[in-house]
Amino acid sequence: MQENEILENMLKLQQKLNDETNGLGWENGYTKEGKLISFRRCIYMECAELMDSFTWKHWKNIHTPTNWENVRIEIVDIWHFILSLVLETYHNKHHRDFNFIAMELSSINVFKDFCKEESTPNENDIYGILNDIELIIHKCSGFGLDLCELLSAYFTLSIKCGLNLESLYKIYIGKNVLNAFRQDHGYKEGRYKKKWNGKEDNEVLNEILKNEFSYDAIYQSLKKYYEKVL
Repeated sequence: MQENEILENMLKLQQKLNDETNGLGWENGYTKEGKLISFRRCIYMECAELMDSFTWKHWKNIHTPTNWENVRIEIVDIWHFILSLVLETYHNKHHRDFNFIAMELSSINVFKDFCKEESTPNENDIYGILNDIELIIHKCSGFGLDLCELLSAYFTLSIKCGLNLESLYKIYIGKNVLNAFRQDHGYKEGRYKKKWNGKEDNEVLNEILKNEFSYDAIYQSLKKYYEKVL
């Protein structure tokens, strides 16, 4: 699959998820229930969660090794909201022109490096990675927004954490399915259970992704696991 095709597929999946979760017209800044949407806030709050995947606290669990699988899941969570921000930004002039938007994303300089082979994360570069996370927070927390700078910072962070476009795509598919599954089972209403027999649903998803890749197969596997919880 070509790089632009991968980007286009993710944009389409994100559009579908947002349409179903927030209602048509969410790009105007409100959900179908009238809740204000701030994807920039979503991004920096997810970044805060990502930071807690690392042992940055000088007073607690200082020798705990990094759970890189969880780090990758958190990075993909951020990607959901960056894609949403991109779709919202391009809504007026290029609404649902996914091919054009994919071409714009692939024109970011760092994207070429992001398409190369995965690198192995460096446990000794934790503070450099934390700085990269804080840079993304900074890009989203001001009044202005430069999408190119935000995307460059995101691709750089992903590379350092051992992700490339192909692995991001695989995990994104899984997390997109899980997010849809959550919504279908009462996430918005507070009925959904995130703990599945002592495991977070993200952990269960990681296990499923070792054997499944298609959208429907992942959804059905989640359903079987969740029925055991209920």
